[in-house]
Amino acid sequence: QVQLVEFGGGLVQPGASLRLSCVVSGGDFSRLNMAWICQAAGKEREFVTAISFHVQKIYTADSVKGRFTISRDNNRNTVYLQMNNLTLKGTATYYCAEDFDASYKWLDMTAYDYWGQGTHVTVSS
Repeated sequence: QVQLVEFGGGLVQPGASLRLSCVVSGGDFSRLNMAWICQAAGKEREFVTAISFHVQKIYTADSVKGRFTISRDNNRNTVYLQMNNLTLKGTATYYCAEDFDASYKWLDMTAYDYWGQGTHVTVSS
């Protein structure tokens, strides 16, 4: 059974940094495309960034490019989201998700096969 568990959310001030982690169990992590998705209160889920299993190619939403970085450690079955210079718009629940079938349809929320429970980030002064 595939499980994704996120860690690292919390309350930070604008301009701060935060690193989220997502530990994956129950699958061959090294062969999985992984993504981070966020959802602000009252809004739809939104693609943030993704990393492919093959050559670890990275895709990032323009809104966070240059501030958010995804990485993975296949030895630890973990994907990370480093968030720098957070703004108030960063307040959201952040989910990691698996593109198990390697669809590469990053913007299509129905393309993700497994999701974590989410970790909440609040950016507030």
